[in-house]
Amino acid sequence: MAVTSPSQAIYDVFLNFRGPDTRQGFTGYLHKALRDSGIHVFIDDEGIQSGQIITPTLKEAIENSRIAITVHSTNYASSSFCLDELATILDCSKRTGLLVLPVFYKVSPCHVRHQHGSYGEALLRLEKRLLEERLHHNMENWKMALTEVADCSGFHFEDGKEYEHKLIEKIVERVFNLLSNGEERLHVADYPVGLGSQVLEIRKLLDVGCDDGVRMIGIHGMGGVGKSTLARAVYNLISDQFDGSCFLQNVREESNKHGLKHLQSIILSQLLGRKETNLASEQQGISIIKNRFNRKKVLLILDDVDQHKQLQGTVGSPDWFGPGSRVIITTRDKQLLAFHEVKRTHEVKELNKKDALKLLKLKAFKTEEVDPSYMEVLNQVVTYASGLPLALEVIGSNLFGKSVREWESAIRQYKRIPNNQILEILRVSFDALGEEEKSVFLDIACCFKGYKLSEVEEKLRALYDNCMKYHIGVLVENSLIKITHDDRVTFHDLIEDIGKKIDRQQSPPEPGKRRRLWLQEDIIQVLKHNSGTSEIKIICLDFPISDNQEVVEWDENAFMVMKSLKILIVRNGNFSPYPNYLPESLSVLEWRA
Repeated sequence: MAVTSPSQAIYDVFLNFRGPDTRQGFTGYLHKALRDSGIHVFIDDEGIQSGQIITPTLKEAIENSRIAITVHSTNYASSSFCLDELATILDCSKRTGLLVLPVFYKVSPCHVRHQHGSYGEALLRLEKRLLEERLHHNMENWKMALTEVADCSGFHFEDGKEYEHKLIEKIVERVFNLLSNGEERLHVADYPVGLGSQVLEIRKLLDVGCDDGVRMIGIHGMGGVGKSTLARAVYNLISDQFDGSCFLQNVREESNKHGLKHLQSIILSQLLGRKETNLASEQQGISIIKNRFNRKKVLLILDDVDQHKQLQGTVGSPDWFGPGSRVIITTRDKQLLAFHEVKRTHEVKELNKKDALKLLKLKAFKTEEVDPSYMEVLNQVVTYASGLPLALEVIGSNLFGKSVREWESAIRQYKRIPNNQILEILRVSFDALGEEEKSVFLDIACCFKGYKLSEVEEKLRALYDNCMKYHIGVLVENSLIKITHDDRVTFHDLIEDIGKKIDRQQSPPEPGKRRRLWLQEDIIQVLKHNSGTSEIKIICLDFPISDNQEVVEWDENAFMVMKSLKILIVRNGNFSPYPNYLPESLSVLEWRA
């Protein structure tokens, strides 16, 4: 039988255990928890191990798994079959790199290692029975296997020391981390509630083990429902089964800011493992992608697509990629998938009431064990959030550590909001901020998405006091902004929408009298007609990138009256002429003219 490397495995986990001991208890619950997390498990529910020897089917399952979990219970060593299976697992580990994760369930690892206690007694009884029945045995191999497995890093469960469900959570987390390709793992979510069944559905659609063609999968659903979270979870579980992989995030935003050539360059860089490629045109990018990857098995995820040209320029058709390749597209627009002839799709739905309540508890209390006095208000909040994970996270963060009376006060605000008005639900969290935090949030939402945290802190200090780290910390704690692994400030586009909506509502009608200018037409009007005032503190001029670069015709003295202007951000535009005057206090964060 040919040995399959872990990167080509069919199963994520192979479960080795003694059925009469734990199948209806611990191992059964562990199996369910692994499956619910989207982890593909082989468990002997067909009675394969009813005989005396390991069948080719079982041996093949072991060799086609990435991790083997061995559950060592009190009577484990009384089963010659369990011991044979263990020896096979350890042999496979040496040959293929199969990871072994032992669980010592109500037995001492020391007893397993040295075959003392119940394990020593069980082996003596087993050896005696096999001799009486004149059956072949591998006692020395079995003892060696027990000694080896006891030296593997695993888990030890003792009655009274912790709850079984807590141990199971730890095991699932360890397995997920082991499957997630080490340092390249993407952060999925603080609390990935309700993901397991959807991950399984996507993996069925992908059918990664089948290499007879290329498959494109679409994930669609409303904003804030968890499409990107689901895509990241799937990426972590399967990315190392391909010759190359790329998770292209924020396609809509990156395409608008930097153009398709930028997206193509990222794909080429990540899939080829090289520095960013400079492309002369989008057509050159298409040509290189087709030529470099039409024989390569790759995984490519395009997250948050909103225009067909983004697909045309990056994943035009299946024949651009080699057999076995998989493309996953997330979008709010189901019709976009149909237009690109993506046949296999999955709609991400809102969380059911049980999962929504679980997520809300975890965000608001950091535990599922909650004082019963909160249950009524929790259930009411779940109703208003309509099962949308983003809303539940923001609300839960906003009400963290608050009393029942404070929850009831928030609920009275939610009751005034029409059903499904998610932006207004999110606004309740904004309204609960202090005045300075509100202002910092609006500055960030309108102008600073994607910038380095250190840059944002440095520039905003010009407008506020030295409490910037505290203000940003409050926004993070309230789930209104996030800091990425590479220290960039980001947030969901619905959060961006509510920030910009509030800014428009609070600002004077005349653009020149506003604190922050970020709408292109408003900025051009102020600069062209020299209608600015000393009220303006931030200007963020962000043109969509195009082959024909925008040229802004404006009054070169337009900045003369903007005495309070502190921050100027210009992307993808060209000023003509250059300004005669810029305020001395001005900090130019970015000028790409």
